[in-house]
Amino acid sequence: MLIVNCQLYEGGPLGSPVPSQTSLRDFRISLALGAVSLIDKGLSLTFRVQSARPATMKINISNPSTGLQKCIDIDDDKKLLPFFDKRISAEVSGESLGDEFQGYIFRISGGNDKQGFPMKQGVLTNNRVRLLFQKGMSCYRPRRAGERKRKSVRGCIVGQDLAVLNLVLIKKGDAEIAGLTDDSRPRRLGPKRANHIRKLFGLTKEDDIRKFVVRRDTGRKNKAPKIQRLITPQTLQRKRHIRNTTIKKVLQSREDAAKYQVRLAEYHNEQRAKWASELAKKKAVKAKRA
Repeated sequence: MLIVNCQLYEGGPLGSPVPSQTSLRDFRISLALGAVSLIDKGLSLTFRVQSARPATMKINISNPSTGLQKCIDIDDDKKLLPFFDKRISAEVSGESLGDEFQGYIFRISGGNDKQGFPMKQGVLTNNRVRLLFQKGMSCYRPRRAGERKRKSVRGCIVGQDLAVLNLVLIKKGDAEIAGLTDDSRPRRLGPKRANHIRKLFGLTKEDDIRKFVVRRDTGRKNKAPKIQRLITPQTLQRKRHIRNTTIKKVLQSREDAAKYQVRLAEYHNEQRAKWASELAKKKAVKAKRA
């Protein structure tokens, strides 16, 4: 990448500047010793060619186990080659980022391009697209009920046009990384759902997750969130009661349906007998008249 600085002079490089609106035609370009001179009817356009700094990509690494995150700037594209053409949620080795990342494994969680548009999972492209968003979709927050909006988002495939790439630490290597694995910052707020607590602390279904709830001290007392979807003996008893009640209702409805069919058959027989007797009476009356 080159940055070209130009100055336009009248009568040569030492003359007075000429307004940029001046039209340049029939020009000739000559390149010598890193400078480009454009000559047109006494006008001289001199370019000074300078090498620009390569584009950098920020790598934002988060460590859920310690609650820390670290942002590093990468100038060398060779270090980013293993990440290119990978999708969100793909696991990539961090050995290319440096010797201190030997043995580390990261998961790609997202990113933003140079214009700030976020990456969206499921958009299988490495450029920007415009999609129609509605409530419940990522990268969009509706302001009104039932609102839909068309927005630009970046595809989920990593490319060179990204300015920030977000990574999540999956496996720790041998060496410690300052600001990422050497310290721990307690979480102020923890998850509430039972499965999320198990996932955070690596618990099994046999472990009592009530001992691992993240508590916070408010001065007067320690507050803890109410665990959602927690399976307790009372929950199982309530579930059994609901299931037994449902089974009883189904059996009762079947029994009532069978009784109804029996009574309906009796009613039809009674109606047939009644119709037959009335028909016999009418025939008898007609016979007497005849």
